[in-house]
Amino acid sequence: MRALITGLTGFAGSHLADHLLSQPDWQVFGVGLPTDSRRNIAHLGDRVSLVPADLGDYATTVALLREVAPSHVFHLAAQASVGRAWSDPAATLVNNITAQAHLLQGLVELGQSPRVLIVGSADEYGLVRPDELPITEDTPLRPVNPYAVSKIAQDYLGYQYHLSHQLPVVRVRPFNHIGPRQAPGFVVPDFCRQIARIEAGQQEPRLAVGNLEAYRSFADVRDVVVAYRLALTEGRPGQVYNIGAGEPVSMGDLLTLLLSMSEVPIAVDTDPDRLRPSDIPCLSCDCQRLRRDTGWVPRYTLEQSLQAVLDYWRTSPAAA
Repeated sequence: MRALITGLTGFAGSHLADHLLSQPDWQVFGVGLPTDSRRNIAHLGDRVSLVPADLGDYATTVALLREVAPSHVFHLAAQASVGRAWSDPAATLVNNITAQAHLLQGLVELGQSPRVLIVGSADEYGLVRPDELPITEDTPLRPVNPYAVSKIAQDYLGYQYHLSHQLPVVRVRPFNHIGPRQAPGFVVPDFCRQIARIEAGQQEPRLAVGNLEAYRSFADVRDVVVAYRLALTEGRPGQVYNIGAGEPVSMGDLLTLLLSMSEVPIAVDTDPDRLRPSDIPCLSCDCQRLRRDTGWVPRYTLEQSLQAVLDYWRTSPAAA
């Protein structure tokens, strides 16, 4: 099986490569921007084939698909920062929608019909009422930020190509996932990076935080990439699946748990710059459809995931 992972050099992409290579009969090809760092996949050596390419260019995308001729496409490449989407919504919309449109249209032009995984986001659900929790795939979509709008467009563009061109597209809506290699700009690596810097004496023992009242479910990225493989290989084309694990936890309780793992006492300060507009009070996931169709079961606890992220930042040069 020939897997093409877009966004291979990123957080989830690199973990997906790790997982696929641990399974029998998978060859892994990836695409990333020519300027992307290979730090996340350096440990893989020549076990993966990385093709530097910009999916924003249609001719380049078609050439990539012709060269790789994948049997499975995992489309992970996207601008994934909600904060960046607020500051530059147009760039987020253009980047996320155009790259996927080029990818799907390229498959149609070449007459290729691999299974395609379109990675959306729990942010698509947006403003969810308390009586709608936990969130199922039938919960109405009420986006509250530009990133969510871009992911809805990707979600439905994938569905449209399934209906119009019979591409075997499977869509997923992952909830928050965490793990080693996740870049700053997301809550858990932001907290862990600060703790690691404080422990190393590189920052005053005060941790800056945003909204601690929001509740989120967190899954380990190593569980999420297993769900990606199972959704694509065992799921039903045209279907959409939530991916998430565990009961929702408040950001305050999550921070308390992380501070209990710290080697030094740390004070907490609220930073107004970290407070997002239209923050969603609670996101909790119902993923019974995925479990029923694929048998997916998460393995990692929240405590194990947080410890792995904190240990990563304690040993990462990027923590300096």
